[in-house]
Amino acid sequence: MSSPMNGTASVPQAALMRQRVEVHRGTNGWYADAQEDLLALERPVALVYNGISHAVMMASPTNLEEFALGFSLSEGILANVDECYDLDIHEQPQGLTIHLTIASQRMAELKQRRRSLTGRTGCGLCGTEALEQAIRPIPHVMAPPLSDAAIQRSLRELSAHQPLQAATGASHGAAWCDVWGNIKQLREDVGRHNALDKLIGALAREASPLGEGFALVTSRASYEMVHKCASVGIGALVAVSAATALAVEQAQASGLLLAGFARPGRHLIYHRPTSAAMAHG
Repeated sequence: MSSPMNGTASVPQAALMRQRVEVHRGTNGWYADAQEDLLALERPVALVYNGISHAVMMASPTNLEEFALGFSLSEGILANVDECYDLDIHEQPQGLTIHLTIASQRMAELKQRRRSLTGRTGCGLCGTEALEQAIRPIPHVMAPPLSDAAIQRSLRELSAHQPLQAATGASHGAAWCDVWGNIKQLREDVGRHNALDKLIGALAREASPLGEGFALVTSRASYEMVHKCASVGIGALVAVSAATALAVEQAQASGLLLAGFARPGRHLIYHRPTSAAMAHG
């Protein structure tokens, strides 16, 4: 796979995700002198399959190969990364275009779905044409044995893996953690769905065993986040904010372990399958 964007290896990923701007800080009604601040970048990213545009998302312009692969897998466009034969990223004044060449059978199935998604930050179902498309069947997954101590360990590590959030305060993170709570990978993006898709893409490229860890996201646990995890075989999702009712229902239906309101020293378990039970601590 080729990618012009990844050709700028000398430029740190974090530098491509933020820009400086002049600001005036106000405190107690007084305005300080002009200072510099860092803003997270978001740009339109178009996903084009076999020459046909399918989705336009607002995203942070890094780790785009992983984003395209993760989106394709979590949306059911691809069943595995081997069905993507080529991937090229092109930068244009209006944004970025990712051209994917995929298996003909997958392309035929994509055309049948007749979905045209125009995504924006925080939006998971834009462009869905019918109600029956909104809640898709969710596959069954095997939840790993996960202790409360492992969840808390991952939370303690989280901030050290989020350079964009530390610099701008405007990004979400999605981390992959082993069953002991050690963070192995983390991807950032202005969109919570995008961050998770980037993580899924990274894990798929490395053929990581998804039954041996859990995903940690810096957002609420929505239906879409649960479905994306289950669709690729991730059996446990931990979110720093609350879960929605539909997310809990879907976790129960799929056998996914779901935790929320995960903060240092506390978290809620919304669904822990019997197979995932282990000693707390």
